Amino acid sequence: MTTSTITRPAGLHEFERTTSRWGRITMVAGLLLSLAGPLYIALFMDLGITLAHVITAYLAVATTFLVFAIVEPITYFPILGPAAMYQAFMIGNIANKLLPAAICAQGRIDAKPGTKQGDLAAVMGICGAAIVHLTSLLVFVGILGTWLLSAIPESVTEVARLYILPSIVGAVLVQAIASVKQLRPTLISLAVAVVVVFVVVPAVPALTYFGTALGVVATAVISWFARPRG
Repeated sequence: MTTSTITRPAGLHEFERTTSRWGRITMVAGLLLSLAGPLYIALFMDLGITLAHVITAYLAVATTFLVFAIVEPITYFPILGPAAMYQAFMIGNIANKLLPAAICAQGRIDAKPGTKQGDLAAVMGICGAAIVHLTSLLVFVGILGTWLLSAIPESVTEVARLYILPSIVGAVLVQAIASVKQLRPTLISLAVAVVVVFVVVPAVPALTYFGTALGVVATAVISWFARPRG
């Protein structure tokens, strides 16, 4: 047995232990910092904000986004792994930026999601995406800013607004299918998505905000019962 085969599992264990510790610390720190401003405004500035206002606003937001707070971690974790999950939820823009970067990184080195190699690839992919994003923000917003926006024709801006996000999501879907390489779950997930988007949601508009949750839960349940037994 070589030295590399001995130290590699130990190194990966230390990596997971360190990222889990600092991930929890940074997430709690980010939560406290994000709440500090609103709490200061509500408690020390005379804006007429009452506890009833806060509860009403919270319930309005929670009704819409609480389902995503439950579904998104369950959906992203098998692809990103624990370390990249801390990164992703601290940075944001997971579905349209960080998840595609992680999947592309895993595909580039032929690493399967859910493996140690796949987790490390996801971390590196998210690091690259964050660097590119911050650099582009500095150049195209911080330096060029308003001039660039005024120079771009309105028709181009409208096309970008309508089609860039669907194209990114479509590319992520194709990359995910290519990475998983399992026909049965792929067909089930596509069928469920079609039914939810084109049948369930139009028939029951009240379920619009729960479409993602319905799709994930239905896919998981149907895939479980349709799994090969033997």
